[in-house]
Amino acid sequence: MARLSANSPFIHPECDIIDSRFGAYVEIGKGSRVAHSSLDDYSYCDRYADISNARIGKFSNIAAFSRIGATDHPLHTAACHHFLYRSDDYWDDAPRDEAFFAHRKSRIATIGHDTWIGASAMIKPDVTLGHGAVVAAGAVVTKDVDPYTIVAGTPAKPLRLRQPREIADRLVALAWWDWPHGVLRAALADFRSLKAEAFLERYGG
Repeated sequence: MARLSANSPFIHPECDIIDSRFGAYVEIGKGSRVAHSSLDDYSYCDRYADISNARIGKFSNIAAFSRIGATDHPLHTAACHHFLYRSDDYWDDAPRDEAFFAHRKSRIATIGHDTWIGASAMIKPDVTLGHGAVVAAGAVVTKDVDPYTIVAGTPAKPLRLRQPREIADRLVALAWWDWPHGVLRAALADFRSLKAEAFLERYGG
């Protein structure tokens, strides 16, 4: 029997899930934290991923120890310590700075379909990864990444295209990630064996 299900996510032990939504066939690796986020169909994260304030598309591959929507501290004030906004942890009569938390939650990281985020990579708030983008292990992504582009480094910069621009555009137009589960199964052999251009020719992209 298949391990993953359309009906409920596969959540490994020791995960911390807060105000998040999961699509079909989603898997959350051991010890991961997912807060105020959504993972669409077939996306997964490996062990100890940390995902906050993110909208993650379908078929996203998120490696171990990666961080998406990494939060910031205030830099314009006299101190940057979180006693400024988690004040109720330190004083009985000091409220949390709810405006700070609301601003943090509004800064959404957006991850496209069929993306791959390497181990220990970091995606900053307000960054968008286009469909098909790849982030190398250990990279720190501070700016938007074009579709089907591979980025690496700190800060991350384009390394090369995953697919030529014409092929990338055709893959986006084909939108195979929206195919029903049964159609994906029927095309599995072709996904495995055909290069992207041949796949597009066979499936009308």
